[in-house]
Amino acid sequence: MLLESLEAINFRNLQGRIEFEPGLNVFSGENGQGKTNWLEAIAVLAATRSFRTSKLQEAVNFEEQTASIRGKVRESPEIVRELQVIIAGNTKTLAINGKKEIVQKYLGQLYAVVFNSDELEIVRGTPESRRRFLDAGIVGLHPPFVQVFTDYNRVIKQKNSLLQSLAEQSLSIEAAAEKLQPWNQQLVALAAKIHRARVRFVDRINGVLEKKLFGREELSVRYLSSLEDKGDLNDYENLISERLDLRVQAEVVSGHALIGIHRDDMELKFDGHDIRKFGSAGQQRSALLLLQLANIAVFHATRGEFPLFLIDDIDAELDYKRIGKLLAFLDGKTQTFVTTSKESFVERFGSAAKVFRVEGGTAEIQ
Repeated sequence: MLLESLEAINFRNLQGRIEFEPGLNVFSGENGQGKTNWLEAIAVLAATRSFRTSKLQEAVNFEEQTASIRGKVRESPEIVRELQVIIAGNTKTLAINGKKEIVQKYLGQLYAVVFNSDELEIVRGTPESRRRFLDAGIVGLHPPFVQVFTDYNRVIKQKNSLLQSLAEQSLSIEAAAEKLQPWNQQLVALAAKIHRARVRFVDRINGVLEKKLFGREELSVRYLSSLEDKGDLNDYENLISERLDLRVQAEVVSGHALIGIHRDDMELKFDGHDIRKFGSAGQQRSALLLLQLANIAVFHATRGEFPLFLIDDIDAELDYKRIGKLLAFLDGKTQTFVTTSKESFVERFGSAAKVFRVEGGTAEIQ
């Protein structure tokens, strides 16, 4: 898939329409001019959400009520689609070729992988960041799966509400278990689907991982279930059902769901050492980059096309040696979009790219 053009109106400080090349596209300019805003607009067009804020209305220009992003996506020489996201207050309207669509049908028209400083939380942050990485990858491959995650989060929220209510009552364990049963039955079915999907995705990541692309250390990735060492993970539905039955009292006392895939993690190691604890900043960046490249490779193997690759502030996160290896690796594969504030980057890598100079939100060919 290729993003041929992008038009942004009142999205942060952006105004205008630009056309892209199939290979490397560079947004250059001083800080605060809107380089990252263009990347964010691409990400929103692809995923309907921002990598900078959970509240999309914050991306609407201060002086306006609505913002729109429109892009032309070429899937093949014969198939071209126009995608549009309109943001108004707390609502967003999605359209394909001018026809409104629900998010489940919209997702999958364009997919983008992001590498920036915030995404480093996948490597060095909380388990929640790593779960989000896995879940985004799964939805990228199978967009309707977004409903499974939505349903699971709904069940957990409702179960937590019930648990907090039960904590205020003096019920026997049996009576509490009976009230929790309808939610636990849904939780088991949904958790089993997500567990299988995550394990499968990690297996596929391992199958394509370029473990030593940026150094001598070897990266290893493993899915880490919160039920590990509690029983047979190959029989996950029975295992989680048993644990839910055993932990009724503990869940009621805590007022929170203690069993489920929302407590799982992904283990990342360089040469057998936990990279979150012992990895240098450079090793952590390399690990994230290897993960995202593997994400791209899995997408390509599944869908037969490459996603977009968005890299913000590329020369702040990577040295030129790694950048050179990265761009050589990506050449002929992904349509890549990067931002930089350094002319030295443009001088070194710009000859093989389409370079846009960004000033006040406007991008002009340099």
